[in-house]
Amino acid sequence: MSTLKDRLHDDVVVHMKDHNKTALTTVRNVLGEIETREKSGKTPVQLDDTQVTALLQKEAAKRRDTARIYTEAGEAGRAAAEIAEAEVIEAYLPKMLTMTEVEAIVEETIAALKADGLELTIRQMGAVMKPVTAKVAGRFDGKLVSDIVRTRLA
Repeated sequence: MSTLKDRLHDDVVVHMKDHNKTALTTVRNVLGEIETREKSGKTPVQLDDTQVTALLQKEAAKRRDTARIYTEAGEAGRAAAEIAEAEVIEAYLPKMLTMTEVEAIVEETIAALKADGLELTIRQMGAVMKPVTAKVAGRFDGKLVSDIVRTRLA
């Protein structure tokens, strides 16, 4: 199975052949950011898919935020360009979970922990959050997950 980084490299060629300048530039910029992150620090590292996904989420969020700023400043053209780049990046991200799916994951986790004999109160929120966060990882807003868990334990 190829990694997300490999897929990005392969798509550079695809975007070149398709003459898709926006996607090509965006993917190249993201790959540059990945390489910078890998080479920075005292020793070079190799980012895994989880780290690349987190980086892609940050890059997409940056572009959405920049688009909002451009829109407020009356620069519709620049805002549209930023949104187009964000959409290219978001195509590489895993499918986002719905609120119902996250609530089901929280319920399953709480049930499993109770089955193991753990008495759950708000003080054991961390015991619930750790496995839930591992399952949800990057596919739903962490603050909302925390709010759902807090509500279920209260």
